[in-house]
Amino acid sequence: MPVGIEAWITQIPPITRTWLGLSVLTSLAIQCHFITHYQLFFSWNAAVYNMQPWRAVTTFFYFGSLSLDFVFHMFFFMRYSRLLEESSFANKKADYFWLLFLSALMILAISPLVTLPFLSSPLAFVPIYLWSRRHPSTPISLFGIITITAPYLPIALVGLAWVLNGSWRAAAGDLVGCAVGHIGWFLRDVWSREMVGGPNVLTEAPDFVKRLFGELD
Repeated sequence: MPVGIEAWITQIPPITRTWLGLSVLTSLAIQCHFITHYQLFFSWNAAVYNMQPWRAVTTFFYFGSLSLDFVFHMFFFMRYSRLLEESSFANKKADYFWLLFLSALMILAISPLVTLPFLSSPLAFVPIYLWSRRHPSTPISLFGIITITAPYLPIALVGLAWVLNGSWRAAAGDLVGCAVGHIGWFLRDVWSREMVGGPNVLTEAPDFVKRLFGELD
């Protein structure tokens, strides 16, 4: 049986585990100078006109160099992505992937407005925001210093990122993630139930995606 770090890794649900692993490997590869972050950042000019489409993917796996800010984002992203995948998306890997995929497309579309070369932080805030809205009465202890309820968690994390980096611009990506997360929550928990009357392609993975994850024959 797996023990120690191996057991901890295998207990993380698959979508969160894959995203976490690729993010850590990306930062390590840059730290060890195997690649540079200039090869990974996203811009429409580089991705489309310079024919470098991989940038639309790699931009979501770089959380910065190994630092306190990196650990801060990794901890909260992994914790709440895991909680969301284990609760709302239990046995629904395709639906969770589809949520992140559509969120990534939205973030890519609005990225020119906020001039963010790396979009991992905005995407990581989507599961944090969605989890917080689906657990409104859950108390959250921030480092054992202050206790808040879950809906205030995204605001608290944005403020903490601001304090850690000393500039509101450092929290811009988190604010974008909150906005996209709110859209995702509205589409799934309000619009699809009260206005449409059921799931649709914006709230549930198409059949071909479910087949990729082995959820349909």
